[in-house]
Amino acid sequence: MTILGILVAFGGILSGMLIEGGKLASIVQLTAFLIVMGGTTGAVMVQYRLPVFLKALKMFLWVMFPPKFDHEAAITRLMEWGDMARKGGLLTLEAAIEGISDPFIQKGLQMLVDGSEPETLRASLMVELEAYERANNSAAKVYESAGGYAPTIGILGAVLGLIHVMANLADPSKLGEGIATAFVATVYGVGSANVIFLPIGNKLKDLAGERSLYHELIIEGLLAIANGEHPRVIESRLRGYLAR
Repeated sequence: MTILGILVAFGGILSGMLIEGGKLASIVQLTAFLIVMGGTTGAVMVQYRLPVFLKALKMFLWVMFPPKFDHEAAITRLMEWGDMARKGGLLTLEAAIEGISDPFIQKGLQMLVDGSEPETLRASLMVELEAYERANNSAAKVYESAGGYAPTIGILGAVLGLIHVMANLADPSKLGEGIATAFVATVYGVGSANVIFLPIGNKLKDLAGERSLYHELIIEGLLAIANGEHPRVIESRLRGYLAR
């Protein structure tokens, strides 16, 4: 959807320009690109700490390769663990810990095996969940901030271009072309903000929310196991998280 959306957006914009008689070469300007992208990146680096900035770059992979959260598989697994715990006690779940790749689930299951009280288990996992949410939302806001800065940097690029044009008023034949070139930076700023930066930021926030929902499901399932609830009751409760 990300790739398709970008293609549709740029395809529509460029097609409309070409239909109206515009030329693709008229909006290809390396100078304007450097001003907008360099200025926007620098402004974002000033605003955010290095760990947040680096996490935002790492999370960009989520846009092209979104993490998968299989809620159905999680519910089935939790029902199996609940059945094992009811038949053989919580210690029987220790063998399942090594097969878990998600550190969050692994931690929760280990606490369950260690005999942690349900409220202690909930409090510990919620602290970690909230830390995940803060980190992911901060990284997503990096792209939202870029979407705010890019149009302004684009206007700055246009002004710089007009200054150059005004310095060459002695040659009227070049004024029209020079002014058109100056405004390319504005096109880059507004276009990148509304087609790339802001949509990416919102998509990352959506994916972060999906991850939090998945982990909330895990927490509720582990608490139900700790309380000795029947697997069918666990399933009925957790399926509420699948409602859309």
